[in-house]
Amino acid sequence: MSRSNIIASLDIGTHTIKALVIQKRQKDWEVLAYNEIPSFGLRKGAVDEARISEVSKNIQTLMSEVQKDCNKKIKSVFVNIGGDRLYVVPSDGIISVSRADQRISKEDVERVLQATKAINMSKNDEVLDVVPKEFIIDDQKGIKHPVDLTGIRLEAKVLLLCIFSKHFLNLTQSVLNSDLQINDVVPSPLAAARAVLTPQQKEIGVALIDIGAETTSLAVFEEGDLIHLAVFPIGSNNITKDIAIGLRIDVDTAEDIKKQHGTCIFNRADKEKKIPKKPSDKKKIEILDKSDSPDFSKKELADIIEPRVSEILDLIQKELKKIGRQESLPGGIVITGGGAKIPKIKELTKDALGIVCEIGIPKQISGIQEDPAVATVAGLAMEGIDFDEEEGILGVAKGWSSRFKKIFRAFLP
Repeated sequence: MSRSNIIASLDIGTHTIKALVIQKRQKDWEVLAYNEIPSFGLRKGAVDEARISEVSKNIQTLMSEVQKDCNKKIKSVFVNIGGDRLYVVPSDGIISVSRADQRISKEDVERVLQATKAINMSKNDEVLDVVPKEFIIDDQKGIKHPVDLTGIRLEAKVLLLCIFSKHFLNLTQSVLNSDLQINDVVPSPLAAARAVLTPQQKEIGVALIDIGAETTSLAVFEEGDLIHLAVFPIGSNNITKDIAIGLRIDVDTAEDIKKQHGTCIFNRADKEKKIPKKPSDKKKIEILDKSDSPDFSKKELADIIEPRVSEILDLIQKELKKIGRQESLPGGIVITGGGAKIPKIKELTKDALGIVCEIGIPKQISGIQEDPAVATVAGLAMEGIDFDEEEGILGVAKGWSSRFKKIFRAFLP
């Protein structure tokens, strides 16, 4: 474990930047400090190159507040990376086992996983991480833990997590320029999944939908492993813009209306009976802190929100069909992120995808908010817990150079 038993995480999103500090107390981890501020300088979940300095200043402002709250100096963080240029590519690699006694070592595993990166891809992209799916030893398939087994030839089938290089550089530069070190960079949907999914769900088959401000991510797990990931350039801000256009109001007021009165489904029974709207159905709904609230009915609002959410779900369904998992995930759908807070999104998702659905809130950290919007920052902190535990087991050095610690995670019991 870390000497101070303190872990800090930083979720850099398009709408907000969140920071969380947790501390080990006896056997449990609990919140030491949490704060968030509005985010500027990101587009579609990625840091804009022209606004790196602005993002760095925002990070410094937030971390200053967090350090005051917990009375601790934070030197390093676990940070997320997202954006619609995050994607996965299946790959495989093959090597000859190096030892004379044909016993497979961790070095052999590292070599074969490195070999999987030798693929044709854009020079502007890079491999962020390697997710092993299975190993094959001399044509014997389905092996998860090859270390100390024997064979002549070792093959690995993996998913390569890839990112647009500039997005990766812009993000890391923003954090490093704010006088913080980076312990690890974790894809946003995987961080969220770490916080809200159970091992049982990941084992039997589950899909995570993370609805952010300008992107929606899909991560599918089966037999405990990630089997697919996709990011779509559409999120809850699109819903806000639709409300602004539909009601002819400014975006800030539309955001308030979405949060206070938004719903994906309005009075489903009345819809089925096709009861016509009457003039008296429309009444002025007061928006907090707004003296010039527009006139609209909740049904009109639902009629604006539902099509946009359905569009997102259509994209999800098409992606599930690509991998043959439509209507066939026993662990169901788990929705998280700020967009998960729209009332009745769970019901609409169940109807659209034909799969049981729940809202994902963070687990395993005492004192954290029961809020799907904090899933990513909570998951980053939990990745930090895993990182600490594995550092003790494996003796892997901590810090920015320790990228291979994730690779060895696959071999832990």
